[in-house]
Amino acid sequence: MTIVRDLQVDTACPDTRLLVEHVTSKWGVLLLLTLDDRTMRWSELMREVTGVSEKMLSQSLQTLEADGLVHREALPVVPPHVEYSLTAEGRTAAGLLAPLVHWAQQHVR
Repeated sequence: MTIVRDLQVDTACPDTRLLVEHVTSKWGVLLLLTLDDRTMRWSELMREVTGVSEKMLSQSLQTLEADGLVHREALPVVPPHVEYSLTAEGRTAAGLLAPLVHWAQQHVR
């Protein structure tokens, strides 16, 4: 177990480690920040998240949805219309990631 200030992180807990991996993955970070405070369709996410392939977008959204961070809503219309948004937990995670990304932008050389 590692202690960071008053926070205890159980490095042996696979569930915690896996969730941290998902949230801090390349596409996880970008998707959480892109979806912060808005609902988007698949095509909007493809345009907005530069460089993501369809496969990685699909996998990342499914992973974040399974983690309870992204909500997927399939609307009963033709053609299919699917919208993605953050859950309350997803908004919390995005709020924690934003300062880290801001810091990184300030320190890029």
